Amino acid sequence: MADVPAPIDATKTPEWKALQEHYDHLQDVGISLKRWFASDPQRVDKLSFDTSDLHFDLSKNLVDDQTIKLLVGLAKAVHLEERRDAMYRGVHINTTEDRAVLHTALRRPKSDVGKYVVDGQDTVADVHEVLDRMYAFANRVRAGEWKGVTGKPIKNVMSIGIGGSDLGPVMVYEALKPYADAGISVRYVSNIDPNDMAEKVKGLDPETTLVIIVSKTFTTLETLTNAREARAWLLEGLKAQGAIDGSDDSVAEAIRHHFVAVSTNAEKVAEFGIDTQNMFGFWNWVGGRYSVDAAVGLSLIIAFGPERFQEFLAGFHDLDEYFANTPLEKNVVALMGLINVWYVNFFHAASHAVLPYDQYLHRFPAYLQQLTMESNGKSVRWDGTPVTSDTGEIFWGEPGTNGQHAFYQLIHQGTRLVPADFIAFANTPNPTKDGDQDVHELFLGNFLAQTKALAFGKTADEVRAEGTPEWMVPARVFTGNRPTTSIFGEALTPHALGELIALYEHITFVEGTVWGLDSYDQWGVELGKQLAKQITPAFHDDQALAGQDASTKALIAYYRAHRK
Repeated sequence: MADVPAPIDATKTPEWKALQEHYDHLQDVGISLKRWFASDPQRVDKLSFDTSDLHFDLSKNLVDDQTIKLLVGLAKAVHLEERRDAMYRGVHINTTEDRAVLHTALRRPKSDVGKYVVDGQDTVADVHEVLDRMYAFANRVRAGEWKGVTGKPIKNVMSIGIGGSDLGPVMVYEALKPYADAGISVRYVSNIDPNDMAEKVKGLDPETTLVIIVSKTFTTLETLTNAREARAWLLEGLKAQGAIDGSDDSVAEAIRHHFVAVSTNAEKVAEFGIDTQNMFGFWNWVGGRYSVDAAVGLSLIIAFGPERFQEFLAGFHDLDEYFANTPLEKNVVALMGLINVWYVNFFHAASHAVLPYDQYLHRFPAYLQQLTMESNGKSVRWDGTPVTSDTGEIFWGEPGTNGQHAFYQLIHQGTRLVPADFIAFANTPNPTKDGDQDVHELFLGNFLAQTKALAFGKTADEVRAEGTPEWMVPARVFTGNRPTTSIFGEALTPHALGELIALYEHITFVEGTVWGLDSYDQWGVELGKQLAKQITPAFHDDQALAGQDASTKALIAYYRAHRK
């Protein structure tokens, strides 16, 4: 195990006890956002914060001045600042894998070369060497200089990965679609289900398609299976078009023109047929779910260009610097993480909704599911001891206004407390009007109305005043005091998106530190992978079938009886 201090048991600190007493007091006197707003005219100012591109309003959370003071005290008690600084320096805080955690190095400027040497490696110099190579390659593709085997320029990119090698790029590609300016579309394949590949290759011309295989080890089962399928599809298509004759030399030439890799395993990449000059790597101090701003983002550079990607990285870095240098009591990143702990451990909230009022962010909640739940969905602390409190939340969400007509009922009037982050932008790249009505303002009206309704609700007297029959009054009462955070930006730019992603990376870190977790390993995903390799032969091998449990045997029997 890496030589880092043992986690501090937050539940044994005086600060935790003080928070519990504070929570009990609030329950006794009654939490009322209406009353808190009325009694403190400065509440919104005190709980509003700004980073480079984003404005935050935390005033509709179930906190008062004393809550914030106690949460900051808890952060200091568990040495949050010291662990944050250790992470930035490259201390091996990923204990189970004995690794540094340096996704922040992926977005440091070239001026930081030589300042962050970790384990003998100049991390910033290495990052920019790979970035420069990716920029040069992407520019060739975007300019039509990189051609397929028949001499035609690339018009479509297929990026094959899974988990962090897919969720991040897909989310960013969807979020920044208005910035795609090279006439090159990108499709992402992740699921081993043959349906995914079948749908993604529809309408593609092998002659103008570039395939990026994203796998650090180049051994990931799903990614390599899909990569071989893509290779077979492309070669068969080229042969059917008469572009290659099927000889070994023509096949090798086609692969060199149509396949590149994001990996660190040069031997496996070469075995696949990819020229290792067209391999872009990253490092073991970058976890998959933290790698969208590394070589994993190659498809994004092709779609949006190096300049936009640099703006994207600058957004990350600005937020990194804010988190590192802002006092905790004024640090919105730290406060959002601590308030999440407040809800999980004292209000026993099991889930957290992320509700973007921007259709381009429709994959953002799915991206956060891996970031947060793979990081903090754990029951063992970084020294191997059991956790002493609840950990993690179920992150989920959909874009507004779609969610309003689906699950908002539960958030407004259900029995479960669901803290929610609402995200919106003042400007849209697609302004339109419905008659005289600005549609974006109509949209933002819903964004503002939902947080107001959740916070302040509607009393029985207010319902009666509308002429509602008495028997129906209870069904129309909204209790309010449903907590939300509002995140508002000027526009969803590459820079703003970088800030938004880094925000949740560091929120995850804050929560993990309080709970004593190594937020950077993911052993929980391994057992299923191992068992899948053992079970798959049992579809046809009776000996392998005999070693399975009764339920698995019965399910395989059903498969054998019904597979056509």
